[in-house]
Amino acid sequence: MNALVIFGLLAVLMLSGMPISISLGLTVLTFLFTMTDVPLESVALKLFTGIEKFEIMAIPFFILAGNFLTHGGVAKRMINFATSMVGHWYGGLGLAGVLACALFAAVSGSSPATVVAIGSILLPAMVKAGFPNKFGAGVIATSGALGILIPPSIVMVMYSVATNTSVGALFMAGVIPGLALAATLGGVTWYRAKKFDYPRQPKATWSERWKAFRASVWGLLLIVVVMGGIYTGIFTPTEAAAMSAVYAFICAVFIYRDLGFKDVPKVLLNSANMSAMLLYIITNAVLFSFIMTNENIPQALADWMLGNGLGMITFLLAVNVILLLAGNFMEPSSIVLIFAPILFPVAMALGIHPVHFGILMVVNMEVGMCHPPVGLNLYVASGITKMGITELTVAVWPWLLSMLCFLMVVTYWPGLSLWLPQRLGMI
Repeated sequence: MNALVIFGLLAVLMLSGMPISISLGLTVLTFLFTMTDVPLESVALKLFTGIEKFEIMAIPFFILAGNFLTHGGVAKRMINFATSMVGHWYGGLGLAGVLACALFAAVSGSSPATVVAIGSILLPAMVKAGFPNKFGAGVIATSGALGILIPPSIVMVMYSVATNTSVGALFMAGVIPGLALAATLGGVTWYRAKKFDYPRQPKATWSERWKAFRASVWGLLLIVVVMGGIYTGIFTPTEAAAMSAVYAFICAVFIYRDLGFKDVPKVLLNSANMSAMLLYIITNAVLFSFIMTNENIPQALADWMLGNGLGMITFLLAVNVILLLAGNFMEPSSIVLIFAPILFPVAMALGIHPVHFGILMVVNMEVGMCHPPVGLNLYVASGITKMGITELTVAVWPWLLSMLCFLMVVTYWPGLSLWLPQRLGMI
């Protein structure tokens, strides 16, 4: 009964147009003051201990690094490098978009930032080259979602905070699925370009490719700094995030010189605003999770599923349905922080590996960012292309369908996520 009251109140507040963070906070406070005898001292203690986690510090650092790279010229140089490598294939500029999104995702950690950085440069170039606007919008809106799967990923840090799962193991687990999804989206792009005979770029010479690589190498080295530092044990994921912010600052201001000192305060302010918003959501989600646990809702759900003989296959299918529905009206960070504390204990009771479950949730978030009515990537792409959401929905459906198929593969093939971290001895 209490579970129905909690979720009913949360749903009403969100449907009224109230921000997720405020909705969570009001739901928690209403329940605490009217329906439970939990001492407020224990709530305050839980709030403090819940956000006193070293991993949370990675979030503002990754946001800052992504903002330095987005405002600098790193994206443009990555697009030039990607175009020199695959531009001569069918749908070359589209394939370059997928590759550039994958590369930029590996240095930014943010999906909307990837769509803005790559889309604002590449989409006008694709239209100028003779590609239909819908084709370019479909490629960038879906490929931009790689930002939360290819590490480093802010959403993975959120999942780690909510479930106490290793951030480093999650980052490594995202590498192979991220590359596989990039290949899947690239395959759809190539097939549709060949089918409709879209234009191809002249084949770049090896000297042109080398020149493009040299121009982009400082940005690409950030991947080595973050992933190499975590793998070799030089940095923790949080320390790697701090290093990435410093490195991105040096790249943007001193090496590429696309960002002047006068622009730095603006980047810092934007990063602080975004970080404060996410940390406020985390704070309210910690209290929401505390109420869930205190009322034994996750445990009751696990007992019910096990008692009715519902196994791992049925549970994972139900998780996909729930998360895809949630993706219709919520953004990824909120979904992870609300649903992970509820679903995670059930997954553990059924013997699902916490890292595999984390990657499964992240892939669901990716699909949610690309489907209507409030897919975040659709809104970002709409702002760039000046296309309506309905028109964009039609544009992205071939790639979205391939992402749903990929979700099924990730769901029922744990080895795809777990092989790399197991080989590296991280799990």
